This record gives sequence, structure tokens and C-alpha cells, in this order.
Amino acid sequence: MTKVALRPYALLPRQYDERKVLASTVDAWGRALWLICTDARFPSEPWGGRSAQPLTLPFDALLVTRDGDSVRERTLHDVAVRPRDIEALPRGGLVVHGFRGSDRRNGQLFDRDGRSRRRFAMGSHLIQLVADRRAALWTCHGEEGMYEGDPLGSDALARWDGAGNRLHGFRRSARARFLLEVDALNVTDSQVLVADQLDQALVEQRIGEPQRIRSMPMRGIHGLAVRDRRLLLLGGSGGRGRLHHCRLTEDGVVITGQGELVWPNGDPVRRYSRPIGRGPHLYLRNPRFMRMWYVLSMPE
Repeated sequence: MTKVALRPYALLPRQYDERKVLASTVDAWGRALWLICTDARFPSEPWGGRSAQPLTLPFDALLVTRDGDSVRERTLHDVAVRPRDIEALPRGGLVVHGFRGSDRRNGQLFDRDGRSRRRFAMGSHLIQLVADRRAALWTCHGEEGMYEGDPLGSDALARWDGAGNRLHGFRRSARARFLLEVDALNVTDSQVLVADQLDQALVEQRIGEPQRIRSMPMRGIHGLAVRDRRLLLLGGSGGRGRLHHCRLTEDGVVITGQGELVWPNGDPVRRYSRPIGRGPHLYLRNPRFMRMWYVLSMPE
């Protein structure tokens, strides 16, 4: 079976303390972002690990952005949540999702100067936040959020505008019911692709158009990338590191080949944080290390 190696994509420079990173992503422009708490504490987690948390709320955070060889800093003032997810918006805006006890306003918008513009509720049990370059935000919610009565978390997939207003959710369709959390998500400016584990379906959503649903050959997909009529699936049958090269038909997904994903040093990929799918690119990170992002890109 062919081995396919991840490529190193973006590295947090050594002058920044990796332990104090609260959240990180690769945005719609291909920039790597790290949100750092300079005055962090490290409480023990129930499962044995230690993760950085701010000493108090609100606090000022340092945003480090890497775009190729260029590294920039920006301060976010008065961050009022314990960040878990960050996403960049057009014209320098930023959205932060996190926790603050019983306060349901778990989202916060910042302007290009790092000033807080608005706090708002994004729904409970949010498991992934992805934005496109038009300022549309997409959120994936876990099963707990769908069944606990929170209307903002009742859909497995929801769309928001760049001002923090929830526009609509995607759940109730003849086949794509999304009663379980989605397997994987891929976001571009023109479309969103979702691997739906309940119906074993690939759901294509374009703004203003009806959903297009194709049958999938497997469940348990953790990441997907797409280029034209070709699809790359990560996970499913064969383990978390198995790659499935596929072709899109009118109503289905056909496997044309398989491979095994490995780290740049040749070690098999068995664990990773939830992948970020953006068109033909899949961005992955070792869950134990916040410093480095890797990329898997489909050839043209």
C-alpha cells in the first residue's frame, strides 16, 4: 500500500511558549494562527493532562499569525472566554469560541485592532468552527448539543454571518438528517461538503441551492479534501491513517485507490486533532503539540 507523507506547513517560532497556546488554526487564506495566553496557569485535567488557561477573565491574549516566512503579532484585548477555537474573518476580524461557566455567550468577535466588538451565544457542544473568505462561519455541534434543548446547538451544521448572527442550520432533509455529529467537513468560498455518518452520505451544500446528496462507501471519515471530481477521504475502514482516493459520480462516491498516511519521518499517523478541510488541502496537527501544522494536498 502506498505511503503518503504529510508535509510540514507552519511552525510557531521558538520565541513563543508552545505550552501557553490556547487555540490554533489554519485560516481560509492559508495562514496559521496561534492564540497565546502570556499569563497562563496549568491546572490538572480530569484525564491526566495539563492545558493552559488564563489566570482571570477577561484577559489580553497574543495572536501570532504566520503567512509563509512572515510572522506578525497582534493583541486581543479583553478576551472574555477561555478560548478553544479561533477563526479569521475578512478585513482583519477574528472570532473566538470558548467557555465561561453558565454564561451562554461563548462567542466573541474582535476587530482588526484587537478590540472586542460583540459577545454572542454560539450554542453548546461546538466541536468545530470553520470560516470562508466571505465571512461565513460554519459550526459543527456534537450530539449533546442537539438533544439538550439548546436551539443554537440543535443542528449538526449551522451557518453564521461575520457579525455573529446565526442564519440557518442543516439537519432536516429527506436523507441527510444529521442526527449524529458530522464525520468531517470541507469548506470553500463556494461550497461546503459534509460526511454524514448516520446516513453514510456525502452532503454538498451551496448557498441558495438545494442539498446534493451522494452515497458514501463507508462511515467513520475524519477528514476530506476535494478537487474537481476527485475526493480524498481520511479514516473510515482501515483505521484513522487510511487514505481513500475516490471519484465523484452523479449520486455516489467510488473508491479508486488506497494509501496510508505517515508523518514526514515515516511514522504512521494514528492520532491527530480534528482535521481542517479547505478545498484540496487537509491541515492536521498532532494532538499533543500545538507548535506545528502539517498539510496533505491533492495534486492538480
